[in-house]
Amino acid sequence: MLFHKLSATSLGIGYIGKGAGTAAAVVTALVWYGISTLGYEGFLPAFFATIMIIALGIWSGNVVEPLWGKDHNRVVIDEVAGMCITLLWIPATPVNILVGLILFRFFDILKPLFIRKMEALPGGWGVMFDDVLAGIYANIVLQIFIRFN
Repeated sequence: MLFHKLSATSLGIGYIGKGAGTAAAVVTALVWYGISTLGYEGFLPAFFATIMIIALGIWSGNVVEPLWGKDHNRVVIDEVAGMCITLLWIPATPVNILVGLILFRFFDILKPLFIRKMEALPGGWGVMFDDVLAGIYANIVLQIFIRFN
């Protein structure tokens, strides 16, 4: 159970209370940028890490939901996954990452374009897939931003 609590809260970020989702997205953006500056930028490793985070989020979401309730605000691994999706195929510059963060939080908070419907999925699937879809939308808009910037 401790493993799933740590996973779902992204190593405890979810316990900070209000703003935990934003904090998790910011930490993810900073880690993404930090890893890219070390020369570990590449689509395949980032893609597989993102898939693993999504799978872990579904699993841990299924485990902690009976304890904490449906999509509890402590669960922030979904924001981590969504932010990772936002940054896939994106050059890791400070501007791109900041714009990606803003776009992801916009889609995650307002939940337009069928994002809210994803929350109705059962268990960890519902926890994760609203943020997965928010990340996809943010990535698409960010790709357009980069092409025309």
